[in-house]
Amino acid sequence: MALFIDVHHAAAKDMDAAAAAEMHSRDVAIQDSYGVRFLRYWFDPVTGKTFCLSEAPSMEAVNAVHQQAHGAMADEIFVVYEGQ
Repeated sequence: MALFIDVHHAAAKDMDAAAAAEMHSRDVAIQDSYGVRFLRYWFDPVTGKTFCLSEAPSMEAVNAVHQQAHGAMADEIFVVYEGQ
Protein backbone atom coordinates (compact mmCIF):
# COMPACT_ATOMS: atom_id res chain seq x y z
CA MET A 1 0.00 0.00 0.00
CA ALA A 2 1.19 3.49 -0.81
CA LEU A 3 0.28 6.92 0.56
CA PHE A 4 -1.33 9.42 -1.79
CA ILE A 5 -2.22 13.09 -1.60
CA ASP A 6 -4.87 14.15 -4.05
CA VAL A 7 -5.89 17.68 -4.90
CA HIS A 8 -9.31 18.80 -6.05
CA HIS A 9 -9.14 22.09 -7.99
CA ALA A 10 -12.23 21.65 -10.16
CA ALA A 11 -14.54 21.06 -7.20
CA ALA A 12 -13.40 24.38 -5.70
CA LYS A 13 -15.96 26.57 -7.42
CA ASP A 14 -18.82 25.95 -5.00
CA MET A 15 -16.92 24.26 -2.18
CA ASP A 16 -17.36 25.18 1.47
CA ALA A 17 -16.35 23.37 4.66
CA ALA A 18 -19.67 21.53 4.99
CA ALA A 19 -19.53 20.29 1.39
CA ALA A 20 -15.91 19.13 1.85
CA ALA A 21 -16.90 17.21 5.00
CA GLU A 22 -19.84 15.59 3.19
CA MET A 23 -17.63 14.51 0.28
CA HIS A 24 -15.11 13.01 2.70
CA SER A 25 -17.89 11.12 4.51
CA ARG A 26 -19.09 9.66 1.21
CA ASP A 27 -15.54 8.55 0.35
CA VAL A 28 -15.13 6.86 3.73
CA ALA A 29 -18.48 5.10 3.38
CA ILE A 30 -17.34 3.14 0.30
CA GLN A 31 -13.54 3.12 0.62
CA ASP A 32 -13.35 -0.55 1.68
CA SER A 33 -14.82 -1.66 -1.65
CA TYR A 34 -11.63 -0.43 -3.35
CA GLY A 35 -9.07 -1.27 -0.68
CA VAL A 36 -8.57 2.43 0.08
CA ARG A 37 -8.34 4.08 3.48
CA PHE A 38 -8.82 7.86 3.59
CA LEU A 39 -6.75 9.10 6.52
CA ARG A 40 -7.34 12.87 6.53
CA TYR A 41 -8.49 15.72 4.39
CA TRP A 42 -7.86 19.45 4.38
CA PHE A 43 -10.00 22.24 2.98
CA ASP A 44 -8.78 25.72 2.03
CA PRO A 45 -11.68 28.17 2.56
CA VAL A 46 -9.94 30.89 0.53
CA THR A 47 -9.51 28.88 -2.68
CA GLY A 48 -12.03 26.11 -2.04
CA LYS A 49 -9.41 23.48 -2.84
CA THR A 50 -9.56 20.16 -1.05
CA PHE A 51 -6.63 17.84 -0.30
CA CYS A 52 -7.04 14.18 0.68
CA LEU A 53 -4.49 11.83 2.24
CA SER A 54 -5.14 8.17 1.64
CA GLU A 55 -3.54 4.77 1.78
CA ALA A 56 -4.38 2.79 -1.33
CA PRO A 57 -3.18 0.14 -3.74
CA SER A 58 -3.09 2.64 -6.64
CA MET A 59 -4.00 6.13 -7.83
CA GLU A 60 -6.76 4.55 -9.89
CA ALA A 61 -8.33 3.08 -6.75
CA VAL A 62 -8.32 6.51 -5.06
CA ASN A 63 -10.07 8.10 -8.04
CA ALA A 64 -12.53 5.19 -8.32
CA VAL A 65 -13.71 5.92 -4.77
CA HIS A 66 -14.13 9.62 -5.57
CA GLN A 67 -15.96 8.80 -8.80
CA GLN A 68 -18.46 6.48 -7.16
CA ALA A 69 -18.88 8.46 -3.93
CA HIS A 70 -19.55 11.92 -5.37
CA GLY A 71 -18.17 12.26 -8.90
CA ALA A 72 -15.48 14.81 -8.01
CA MET A 73 -12.35 13.22 -9.43
CA ALA A 74 -8.97 14.45 -8.19
CA ASP A 75 -7.22 16.90 -10.50
CA GLU A 76 -3.82 15.78 -9.25
CA ILE A 77 -2.62 12.76 -7.28
CA PHE A 78 0.85 12.37 -5.81
CA VAL A 79 2.54 9.39 -4.21
CA VAL A 80 4.02 10.66 -0.93
CA TYR A 81 6.42 9.26 1.63
CA GLU A 82 6.28 10.20 5.29
CA GLY A 83 9.37 12.02 6.53
CA GLN A 84 10.97 11.91 9.94
